[in-house]
Amino acid sequence: MQTLPDTLCYLNGEYGPLRDAKVSVLDRGFIFGDGIYEVVPAYGGKLFRFDEHLARLDRSLGKLRIRNPHTRTEWLERCRKLLAALVERGGGPDQLVYIQITRGVAVRDHVMPADIEPTVFMMCSVMKPATPEQRHAGVACVTARDFRWERGDIKSISLLGNVLARQISADHNATETVMFRNGFLTEAAASNVWVVHEGALLGAPKSEHVLEGIRYELIRELCEEAGIAYNLRPIAEADVMSADELLLSSATKEVLPVTSLDGEPVGHGALRGKPGPVYARLFEAYQRAKATQSI
Repeated sequence: MQTLPDTLCYLNGEYGPLRDAKVSVLDRGFIFGDGIYEVVPAYGGKLFRFDEHLARLDRSLGKLRIRNPHTRTEWLERCRKLLAALVERGGGPDQLVYIQITRGVAVRDHVMPADIEPTVFMMCSVMKPATPEQRHAGVACVTARDFRWERGDIKSISLLGNVLARQISADHNATETVMFRNGFLTEAAASNVWVVHEGALLGAPKSEHVLEGIRYELIRELCEEAGIAYNLRPIAEADVMSADELLLSSATKEVLPVTSLDGEPVGHGALRGKPGPVYARLFEAYQRAKATQSI
């Protein structure tokens, strides 16, 4: 049995040790997975692109018809208090703030009940970034059919499909599972996926099948800064398999090179199976953004 940490968490207006936090078994998050979540990275205790994360949280809540229980000021205050508590305990150089909001507690019924209080849970943990070796050599991924539900645009706590997809890569000692729906790239189990073709960065278009990662807009900005062409368009599976470079992005991975896909090296010529120049430029630009876009 795992020993749960005693780091500070927030639950429905109260702060306390994480291992002591309790919710009702009739919470709709527990019964139905009826809720959303958000993960905000922090560097040196400062929240990175906080407003963008909060905007996505608000979009997900709106799509589930759950009211946003707090103002920006209240969310920021709670995030900073949890971060400060973790940093004070020596909680690593960088952190993650996890926010979960469910519809609340009610007698079990599929219909959305009106006028119940949302359940709000927040915790802070140490970020586990990509290792220097992963950045130097790149990572391996595998592919799979995207068998998840049709509303990938909602950052839902109903993550069973993502869990099953991520387990596929874990079973092959790979970092991620790159998924395709009807022959076209959607995303990975817990990352967005980017294809480099002739020096341009390509991403899957925004749709109900793809979670709009915070790094979508960030990477567009970084491409503009670095002089890299950026385009969102349907990407066929064959284009992924023949990519010059393949990249992952997420809160913890930032931007990460994929150098092996289904056991085959990614890329061509001298850079086959190695991180490429577009990755290197984006990674450098990402580090500059971390220094200027954290609060």
